[in-house]
Amino acid sequence: MRRWVRDHGLLLANAGLFVVFFAGMALAGVRAYNGDQLAHGEAAVSLWGYLHTGDFVEATFENWESEFLQMGMYVVLTAYLFQRGSSESKPLDEPSPQDEDPRDADKRRDVPWPVRRGGLVLSLYENSLAALFFVLFAASIALHAVGGARAYSAEQQAHGEAAVSTWGFVRTAEFWFESFQNWQSEFLAVAVIVGASVYLRQRGSAESKPVAEPHHATGA
Repeated sequence: MRRWVRDHGLLLANAGLFVVFFAGMALAGVRAYNGDQLAHGEAAVSLWGYLHTGDFVEATFENWESEFLQMGMYVVLTAYLFQRGSSESKPLDEPSPQDEDPRDADKRRDVPWPVRRGGLVLSLYENSLAALFFVLFAASIALHAVGGARAYSAEQQAHGEAAVSTWGFVRTAEFWFESFQNWQSEFLAVAVIVGASVYLRQRGSAESKPVAEPHHATGA
């Protein structure tokens, strides 16, 4: 068991932190939501009731959409673009193992089954990582629109105005403001790590070059 935990420690730690912070978001969110409800003379809701509100759904998925967009774009951009000296880039002047054609792989080795199968299955598999992130992005932005429409409509009705449909909300400046304010921060963070990893180091991290590696050395 100890060995299994060590072998999967990075995934387990991040999954655990997600659960902790997601719970914190829900608990803090329901208190903030109920404070606003009571201030407007409306009834407070339970935690379970809050999880079904447009406010919670919108807040959750407008963040998730930006994360999945960032990671999907990063996977694709690092396949084609380079940054000299960055640990986040493939080497510029030498072949990269990520560019090897899996169709030339030795099928006698321990390779994933889509590589052995070949054909359409392999074509899908060799682009499956980026595809996963873009599917999750599409699902998240759709749920952001659904939750946002509910929250936006509730606010509209509280001011004596008409509710909007999901498509109607997507066409508002509010929807795009919420999206762009998250998207810009994600790509800022990527730009910082790509540029900073040229000159700065973190001993022991897979995201850093070896501490003694020169600045111009590109790749991990």
